[in-house]
Amino acid sequence: MNRLNVGGVDIPVEKKRIKNMYIRVAADGGVKITAPLRAPDEAIRAFAASRAAWIEKQKQRLAAQGARAEPLYESGEECLVWGARYRLFVEHSLKSGVRVEGENVVLSVPEGSSAARRAEMMDGFYRALLNGAIPPLLESYGRVVGARAASWRIRDMKTRWGSCNARERRVCLNLRLAKLPPECLEYVLVHELAHLLERGHNHRFWAYMDRFYPNWRAVRARLNGRAAD
Repeated sequence: MNRLNVGGVDIPVEKKRIKNMYIRVAADGGVKITAPLRAPDEAIRAFAASRAAWIEKQKQRLAAQGARAEPLYESGEECLVWGARYRLFVEHSLKSGVRVEGENVVLSVPEGSSAARRAEMMDGFYRALLNGAIPPLLESYGRVVGARAASWRIRDMKTRWGSCNARERRVCLNLRLAKLPPECLEYVLVHELAHLLERGHNHRFWAYMDRFYPNWRAVRARLNGRAAD
C-alpha cells in the first residue's frame, strides 16, 4: 500500500480494479484513499485536496462522538427505538428482558447487574427487532431489485451501516439500525442488494438506487449525520 503526503497529512492509498476514487475516515480519525490501479499520484493528491473540508468535518464529528460518555443503562437515560425517543426504566427482577411500555423502555435485570450486562440485554433487544424486520424487507425488496441474498447477518459494526459479499451473496446489517427510523434500514438493505448487481459505487449503481429506492439521497443524508457506533 502506497502513502501520499497531502497538506501535511500522511494518507495510505490502496489501488484496486475500480473506476472511481474513494476516501474513508475511520473511527480513529485515520484517512484512507482507494483509487483505480492506473491513477497517478498527482490525481490522487488533487482528489484528496478537493475533499479536505469534508475530511476535517468528519474528523471533528468523530472526535465529538468519541468524547461522549458511554451509556450506563440506568433509569432516566434516553434510548432510541426505530427513531422514536424513549426513557429507559430499569427494574429489578429475577426474569431478565426488555419491553416497550408507553413512553418507556423497561429493562428487567437482577439487582446488582453490571453496565456490561445491561448493555448486552439492550443489544439483544435491538437484535430481536431487526430479526423481525429484516426477512420481510429482504423478500419484498429482493423482488424489486431482482436479486436475492443467499444469507444475511446482523453485526455491531463501528464504521459501516452495512456490507455485501457479492461472491457469497451475503448481506450484513448494522445492529444500530434498530435505533434509527425504519427507512434507514430499508435504504441500507436496498443499497447492499444493489451491490449484487453492481459491486462498485459507479453511475450504474446509483442508477439502480434511483430505480429501486428513489428517496435514497434524503435517507443517506440522514445517515451521514450519524455515527455507526
